[in-house]
Amino acid sequence: MKKCLVLRSCLLLSLLCICAHIYVEFKDFWLKIWMKAAPSYLTRHRNVAKTTSASSDAASTCCPAVKHHRKVHRWKITLEPWAAARHNLEEEANRFIKYISTPKVTCERRVSGMMDRDDERRSWVLCLDSRFSLYQRIDSKHCRVYSLRLGSEDDGLERSLAVSGCEVHCFDPSIRGAHLQDSHMWFHKLSVDWRDPNPSRHKHSNTKKLATILNDFGHRQVDVLKLDMESAEWKILENLILEDVLGSIGLLLVEVHLHWAGFEVGGDEPSVVRYWFSLLRELERAHFLLYHSYSDPTKPHVFLQQNSQNTSSSYILGWVNTHFSPHT
Repeated sequence: MKKCLVLRSCLLLSLLCICAHIYVEFKDFWLKIWMKAAPSYLTRHRNVAKTTSASSDAASTCCPAVKHHRKVHRWKITLEPWAAARHNLEEEANRFIKYISTPKVTCERRVSGMMDRDDERRSWVLCLDSRFSLYQRIDSKHCRVYSLRLGSEDDGLERSLAVSGCEVHCFDPSIRGAHLQDSHMWFHKLSVDWRDPNPSRHKHSNTKKLATILNDFGHRQVDVLKLDMESAEWKILENLILEDVLGSIGLLLVEVHLHWAGFEVGGDEPSVVRYWFSLLRELERAHFLLYHSYSDPTKPHVFLQQNSQNTSSSYILGWVNTHFSPHT
């Protein structure tokens, strides 16, 4: 038993001696390796730190990084101040009627649908002054026309533009087929709305916003936009303003209906007229100037369901975008 303990003690002492010898022999070796490697490591570390610091300084003082911002659409239009402190209908109506009856720019060359000669057809009038782009676009046969309507048969202007070589697209949910072509005219079974349908509820809806249609068709600009939407024009105009589509339009023709507020336009009567006026002022701020105002004498003289001796319930208005720059 004692011999075993002595043997184990001897083995342990031998192992300790071997470990001490190895440590003494190789201590200087590992130190030399570390001293050789350390300078290069420290140099790289300092260079990286200097480069990072210099980049940070340059970004903060000279050339800041480019930031990409998503276009944010507005949620509501800017309402104009009330016409008078009393907020009554008479004051609002007088301001509005005066505004839509007074063109802001004179158009020397006014052209209606050449294929129709009666007064009702000539109410849709183009401005073809050479200072605006539409004249050159029609002359070069590179013009594009969108006509938004609800079962209207008044298409003399569209057909005359098609004969002139323009690419004309008519959007009407009442047509027979989904997409029909007649010479330079395309007929689409689509209704233009101020909102896109919920895809979970309407998987095969034929209702879309104008911005969605432009994107689907790959059209960046429209030289002439005609709206004959039977009281949906106010909300569609609002959508074009809020989604910043107006800059893509060269000339805007709209029939406005005044006998009632229009689809989904709420508020009391003075508030409705103030809303109408504010929409048209938004057009003016977007560089659209009124060049044409036509009061339809064949329509009843009714303003917001009240008899009016001096005001037709329907006006056709024309604006030209003075900042429109067509893409070639």
